[in-house]
Amino acid sequence: MSIRSVNPFNNQTIRQFNEASDSDIKNVLDLSQDAFRHWRKAPFSERVECMNAAAQIMEDDLEHYAHLMTLEMGKTLKEARAEIQKCADACRYYAQHAELFLQDRPLNVKKGRAFVSYEPIGTVLAIMPWNFPYWQVIRFAAPNLMAGNVGILKHASNVPQVALALEEIFQRAGFPGGVFQSLLIGGKKTEKLIDHKAIKAVTLTGSERAGGIVAARAGKRLKKTVLELGGSDPFVVLDDADLDKAAEWAVKSRMINLGQSCIAAKRFIVLDKIHDEFLAKFSEKMEALKIGDPTDDDVDYGPMAREDLAEDLLEQVQKTLKKGATLVLGGERPDKEGAFFTPTILADIPKGTPAYKEELFGPVASVFRVMDEDEAVDLANSSVYGLGGSVWTKDEERGIALARRIESGAVYVNKMMASDPAVPFGGVKLSGYGRELADVGMYEFLNQKTIWVGE
Repeated sequence: MSIRSVNPFNNQTIRQFNEASDSDIKNVLDLSQDAFRHWRKAPFSERVECMNAAAQIMEDDLEHYAHLMTLEMGKTLKEARAEIQKCADACRYYAQHAELFLQDRPLNVKKGRAFVSYEPIGTVLAIMPWNFPYWQVIRFAAPNLMAGNVGILKHASNVPQVALALEEIFQRAGFPGGVFQSLLIGGKKTEKLIDHKAIKAVTLTGSERAGGIVAARAGKRLKKTVLELGGSDPFVVLDDADLDKAAEWAVKSRMINLGQSCIAAKRFIVLDKIHDEFLAKFSEKMEALKIGDPTDDDVDYGPMAREDLAEDLLEQVQKTLKKGATLVLGGERPDKEGAFFTPTILADIPKGTPAYKEELFGPVASVFRVMDEDEAVDLANSSVYGLGGSVWTKDEERGIALARRIESGAVYVNKMMASDPAVPFGGVKLSGYGRELADVGMYEFLNQKTIWVGE
C-alpha cells in the first residue's frame, strides 16, 4: 500500500511513502514498551526540559512546519503559523502545570490517611485527523508524555509528512527513542494494532463511523478510549446581540480552516426580530473573502483538504437545495484546478435535508430563523451532535442561562468556540466521550489509584 502526500491546491503528488510492514510495526511496539519502562521513572525536570525544547523547536522552525502543513492539506499559511504557535504554547502549558496536576489528591476519610495517586499506564495509540494536523496531535501528546505515558501516532493518510515531522520534533527535543513514534499505516493495520497487548488505550479524533469502529475494537480488549467526533455547532444570535460583532465572529467561526473543523459554527440560529439584518451583514462579510493560493498571505482561504471532500460537500448542498432551501450565497465549486469550494450560505432549510441533520464539513453556513429562545434551544438540541456552541447577546446572564440549556460539551457566550490548553474539551451524544486538555485531559489515560493507610 502506498501513502501519498497530495497538494490540494493543484492535486499534484508531493511524495509517496510505503506503508509500514508488520516487522516495522513490531519494532515500534517493542521500542515503545521499552521506552515506557524508563520514561515513567523520568524526573519532572527532564520531562519539562524536553517539552519546553519541543516548543522552542516549533517556534524556531515555524515557517518550515507551517509550510509543510499548507502543502499537504491546504490550510492558509497564516492559519498554519497560528496552529504551530498554539502547539508551542500547549507544550509550555503542560511543562509548567503537569507536576501540579499530578500531585497526590488527598481524600477525606474518617480514619487513617487516603489519597489518589496518578500513575501512567503505558503506550497510548492516537488516531488523528488531517484538519489540524499538528494541534490535534500535540493536545494528546503534551499531557500524556508529561504524565509518563508514551505515544504512537497513526495520522491521517493525507498528511504523512506532518506525521513524520511530529516525530522529528520530539526526537530533536531530546525525548528518548520510543517515547513518541509515528506509524504510516492504513485502516486494516490500525485495527490490528489496537489488539496488541502493548497498546493500553486509544484516543481518536474523527468521524462517528471511525469512532464506532475503534471503540468496538478497543472494547473487546477492555481498553479505554477517548473519542472526539463530529459536530454541528449552533451559533445562537439573540435579539439583543451586537449584530456587527456577531456577524464578524460568525464568519470567523464558520470559515476557520475553511470550515473544516469539528467545532466550527455550522448552524446559525437567529431570532426572527433580527434575522434579516444579521443575514445581510453575514452575507456581505462572507462574500468579501478572497480565494487563492494558501501560501499567499493576502488570501482568506485556499482549497479544501481533498478533492473528494469538496465533491461530497457539493452533493450535500445540492440535495438540500433540491428539497427547497434558499441559496443566499455561493453554492458551487469555482472553475479552477484544486479542491476549492465557494463560501456558501443556505437559508429556509427544510427538516430532513443534509444541511439540517448532517455535519457539513466545509465553508457552508446553514441559517435558521426562530421565534423565541425556547425554539432556539429546541433546534440547537435537535442535532445528533453535541460538541460546542456559542450564544450571542448583550446580556451576559441571559447568555449563560441559555448556554446551560444547550446539550453540548462546551458553550461560549459572546466568544467563538475554540480549544485551549487550559480548558477541558470534548463532546456528548454522537460527538463522542471523554475529555482532552486542562487537568482532566491528563487524567483520562492515567491509573487514578487509591492508596489508603490505616491508623
